[in-house]
Amino acid sequence: MITWTDEQRALRAAAVDLGAAAGKDHLDRDAAAEFATEGWALIRESGLLGLPFPAEHGGLDADLLTTMYVLEGLGESCRDGGFAFSVSTHMVSTGIPLRRFGSAELKQRYLPGVCSGGAIGAHAISEPDAGSDMMAMRTTAEPDGDHWVLTGSKSFVSNGPIADTFVVYARTGKPGSPSAISTFLVDRDSPGLRVGTPIAKMGLRTSPLGELFLDGVRVPKANVIGSVGAGFLILDHVMKWEILLSFVINLGEMEHRLRRCLEYARTRKQFGQAIGSFQAVSTKLVDMRVGVETSRKWLYDTAEKLTARRNVTTDIAITKLVVSEANLASALAAVQVFGGYGYMTEYGIEKDVRNAVAGPIYSGTSEIQRQRVAAMMGL
Repeated sequence: MITWTDEQRALRAAAVDLGAAAGKDHLDRDAAAEFATEGWALIRESGLLGLPFPAEHGGLDADLLTTMYVLEGLGESCRDGGFAFSVSTHMVSTGIPLRRFGSAELKQRYLPGVCSGGAIGAHAISEPDAGSDMMAMRTTAEPDGDHWVLTGSKSFVSNGPIADTFVVYARTGKPGSPSAISTFLVDRDSPGLRVGTPIAKMGLRTSPLGELFLDGVRVPKANVIGSVGAGFLILDHVMKWEILLSFVINLGEMEHRLRRCLEYARTRKQFGQAIGSFQAVSTKLVDMRVGVETSRKWLYDTAEKLTARRNVTTDIAITKLVVSEANLASALAAVQVFGGYGYMTEYGIEKDVRNAVAGPIYSGTSEIQRQRVAAMMGL
């Protein structure tokens, strides 16, 4: 069991306060698919975007567990799930690969903007014909003097329409080779780069999603993150952090949802008694509680193993499966507990379902995670 310090608890309390403020008017923004610009201004002022980054670049020097604990608090209080998702995407997409693999020059140039939130980050990985199959990536980077020339397109770029900096994964070697992918930092104003308009989607509507088009974009060789051909290694590291940070926010959301359902089940009367006394309802609430506790264990146990530099390939896959599917089950159960009210938009419960549906898809589908676990079992 982790014992949190007073400093860690203070950081979490700040995130809880911030989340409550940033989530204001979340129903209106969800209906309009609008990003919370005021919420972004608040989180910039708080300094929490710099949690896992070095103090020399404006960060807070927090470790992985502390960062997760704080973001869990954000998820618990912020009813704007899209905003919280954009926060984790920003931190992970650009900051994490820079911190681990970036040159001193790149860190100096870009990490302060990541920590302050002055430059919103996004990563461009998926393509129209290559989602989970990175070997099928068609976006290419060709060397040309002191530059690389990037050509291709990317789809499903979270934060894309509002991003200032993109981490683009492109093919620099022969198709099918494990060392064929490299990682580039690309500025939004780069000639030849075009950012598509926001794409309408089912859930997480307040987190802008778009396409990226690269038509001979010249990127200085100094903007390669890590070494040429290290894209798979970098993405593997980034995905571990993405799963832990994104889904610990979901854990916070599940905690809030459970409390809300418990309160409703204790006060809502039917047939002369509180609905929580009916086994059909209480069983759903118990399952929600089990989902919360199981998710917490997998998230923090896996983070401790990762921090200890142990192999977490199987743990990450199971964690992603457990939390994403528990969050969706929790949201669906909440609709049932609230009944007709849960189906109405004004209560925000149906929005939770729409948001949760994305969890088993992004960061590697549930099917991909099960295949990965099966492979680690020797199947």
